[in-house]
Amino acid sequence: MTGDRQQDTNTRAVTSRRRVLAAAALAPVLTAAGPAAARPRPTGAAGMTGAEHGRLVRPVPTTLADWTGVARALGRTGNMLRGTNYHTGFPRRDLHVVSDGVVVTPGLALGTHVAFVRYADGSTMLMGDVVVTEDELQQVTDAWQEHGIEQTALHKHLLAQTPDIWWTHVHAHGRDAVALARGLRAGFDRTGTPPALPPGPAAPVDLDTAGMEAVLGTKGSVEDGLYKILFVRRETIADGHLILPPGLGSTSAFNFQPLGGGRAALSGDCVMLAHEVQNVLKALRRGGIKLVELHNHHLAESPRLFFTHFWAVGDGVELARAVRPAVVATDVVPVA
Repeated sequence: MTGDRQQDTNTRAVTSRRRVLAAAALAPVLTAAGPAAARPRPTGAAGMTGAEHGRLVRPVPTTLADWTGVARALGRTGNMLRGTNYHTGFPRRDLHVVSDGVVVTPGLALGTHVAFVRYADGSTMLMGDVVVTEDELQQVTDAWQEHGIEQTALHKHLLAQTPDIWWTHVHAHGRDAVALARGLRAGFDRTGTPPALPPGPAAPVDLDTAGMEAVLGTKGSVEDGLYKILFVRRETIADGHLILPPGLGSTSAFNFQPLGGGRAALSGDCVMLAHEVQNVLKALRRGGIKLVELHNHHLAESPRLFFTHFWAVGDGVELARAVRPAVVATDVVPVA
């Protein structure tokens, strides 16, 4: 027994000595890795971080005149949303996409949307959601990486669509808004995105919009042949050190494409906090709504947001009833 104890003691001593030597050998590596691991993530092309600014920065109101250079770089004019968001749409009218037997219109789920916001420190944030074909995706990604445009999500909005379509969220932050627009345009130029068309006359939609509004408790709007109802989070959302204007990257959108006879194809997404996710998913499935994606749009937002894309075909009022519990399960307010 004494011999066994002595052997065990010797074994522990050797093992302990090996651990000390291993720790000593790794110490320079860990010391070198420490600061790099702790280094804050840049919020965009300019590499500005919340730590450097030391406070949250608010957006400032702008007008169309402030974005003339951006419009020129993008090759089309945009519009102002809620006084702070300069928004530009790039509908993919070049694509003929079918999902679940429905020919999808550009407004329902084939619209690229980008927004620029000016901040009190003079910087500009770019955010957007871009439609690309599977054949376009890699070359678009390469172009953006060459120009400092980040991607924060890559996902689907539709189930079993033909041809294969992807959606990618883009983000950039810097002092030169026109340079950001040029970088964005470099990616668009590697897609089949068609030139802008002049807006056509607004046409009525074949849906019981009054009934849908009564169910969802708010008015919607008609745009590009669709009926849309939007909600935004009540909380103040920040991306890094930048406060997001209401609705930018934090919107629940319900888009109804009329199919005739009061029927519609429904496509959209719902914004949620983590503790709301399961209640929303269950509410949608109880209503017969198909789930498409569960993902994030941002990398550094606070509070953390999750988004679920969904799809359904049916009577417009019944679809509104089906999604109503999902709206109630989240802390949102209607967009006027």
